[in-house]
Amino acid sequence: MQSIPSYTPMRIHYRRRKPQQHDVGLQFRANQAIRSPEVRVIGADGADLGIMSIGDALNVAREQELDLVEVAPKAQPPVCRILEYGQFKYQKEKEQRAKKVKAKKVEVKGIRLSVKMGEHDLDVRRGKAEDFLEEGHKLKIEIVMRGREKAHTDIAAQRIESFINTLKEKHDLFIEQPVKRQGGTVSAIVGRK
Repeated sequence: MQSIPSYTPMRIHYRRRKPQQHDVGLQFRANQAIRSPEVRVIGADGADLGIMSIGDALNVAREQELDLVEVAPKAQPPVCRILEYGQFKYQKEKEQRAKKVKAKKVEVKGIRLSVKMGEHDLDVRRGKAEDFLEEGHKLKIEIVMRGREKAHTDIAAQRIESFINTLKEKHDLFIEQPVKRQGGTVSAIVGRK
């Protein structure tokens, strides 16, 4: 009689989803979550009610059927306002979304040159580079060295520097990364001041 090998079922692992993290900047302490023993209270109408103990401030807020929200926790003593917390939080989130929409992303756009490139091709690249700079982007100007060109990186560096100098005639530029060689590529990064 043969023995049957014992069978152990495999475990099934399910990926656990990480809880979504909300913006850290939008967390305000309200009512009993306020830790400071004394706070400066600003009323619902914007009037300064003065410095009070946390208990007195909570009582004033309850009388008006509103919340006590800590708006400046780092002040001495912390500043709290009497207002409707849900509406306040909604307004702050709305402001954050508006800031994200207005925030302009600066990209690094690439311009690739060649050691053997003709003057007309350089003019075309220069025009495109100027368009990128006008839009507020940074430029990465690079030359990929091939074959025997790798022995003459000084020529590639001169070509990039002369290209940058022609751009400086029309634009006020700063050099974020000076001309340097990385492997078979010579590159520099510039931006508009």
